Amino acid sequence: MSGPLSSLKVLDFSTLLPGPFASLLLADMGAEVLRVESPTRMDLVRVLPPHDDGVSASHAYLNRNKRCIALNLKKPEAVEVVKQLVAEYDIVLEQFRPGVMDKLGVGYEALKAINPKLIYVSITGYGQSGPYKDRAGHDINYLALAGIASYTGRRESGPLPLGIQAADIAGGSLHGVIGLLAAVIQRQATGLGQQVDISMTDCAFSLHGMAGAGYLAAGVEPDMENQALNGGSFYDYYRTRDGRWFSVGSLEPQFMQQFCAAIGRPELAARGLSQRPEDQQALKREIAIEFEKRDFSEWNNVFAALDACVEPMLSLSEAVSHPQIQARQLVTQVPRAGKPAQAQMACPIKFSQGLPPAKHIGAALGAHTTEVLTALGYSAEDIQRLKAGKVVV
Repeated sequence: MSGPLSSLKVLDFSTLLPGPFASLLLADMGAEVLRVESPTRMDLVRVLPPHDDGVSASHAYLNRNKRCIALNLKKPEAVEVVKQLVAEYDIVLEQFRPGVMDKLGVGYEALKAINPKLIYVSITGYGQSGPYKDRAGHDINYLALAGIASYTGRRESGPLPLGIQAADIAGGSLHGVIGLLAAVIQRQATGLGQQVDISMTDCAFSLHGMAGAGYLAAGVEPDMENQALNGGSFYDYYRTRDGRWFSVGSLEPQFMQQFCAAIGRPELAARGLSQRPEDQQALKREIAIEFEKRDFSEWNNVFAALDACVEPMLSLSEAVSHPQIQARQLVTQVPRAGKPAQAQMACPIKFSQGLPPAKHIGAALGAHTTEVLTALGYSAEDIQRLKAGKVVV
């Protein structure tokens, strides 16, 4: 089994989260991914805790199924290696600020001259143009500037740092994969590659969905707890007597009727239809009172048998053990050389023809340097010379 993307060969210069998560998806779906890492500037994910047997769990996950070559791109000999590789690896993924790859001699124009079919995906915080293109940033900054944080949180306590990196992953990683695959399809028709410019802020801005459409077309400014889906209605989380939480998403009338009957307040169902903010806040107070009357386990027993869009808020450990997560096989065992396999999150995309099994966890820095250089025609003496000159590791 080779996977649906087995024809793709990707040179991945990215670090941290956005680029590596994108290339993880590609590798899981069969693409051959070769990471190009700096031997002098470590990818901080390699040392990010927690560790499993001395290896960062995040690194082991984000970089599974990928080979790794360590090149010092400040050395001309290393740049020459990249130029040889792009004859075969005709997709590049990078995450440097605009202009950095050009200065190193491996920017889009330089590599396109070698291989016109090259697809060059650049994931950055603010894109390749605009006044912020050279500005540093992280996930929280992109969500703030894109306007998403302005209506994500509670009026009394303010915006919330999300538990996941939404701009990095939903913005950078997923849109990066979409753009890459769209460019591959166009290349199949035209024979030409192109650069794909992915701004995490741009892509986060596009995630406004309904609230963004409402503001641009009708001038309705979203704010904290003033939208139906951000706490402005009964669609929310409710605390149980023992301090646990339940999610209530019973928006449709048939679900609302089931929910209200289950909490012993069938008369509340009609109030769920009101669009008046004060009515919704009053309804939320009534629901909160009912949830506080029973423990989490009791409510779990009540709602487990109902199809009412009400589910318990689970911890990560509980989610891993949930029958739905297990049935979908979202945890996989990934081989480690000479050691027991490591549990990791599986590729969430299901294909009727299946996916190839995971090969290995994230590799050590430069683990495949000799193997890759040998395939390019370098002799053992050549490789030793490059290592001695600190061109490769």
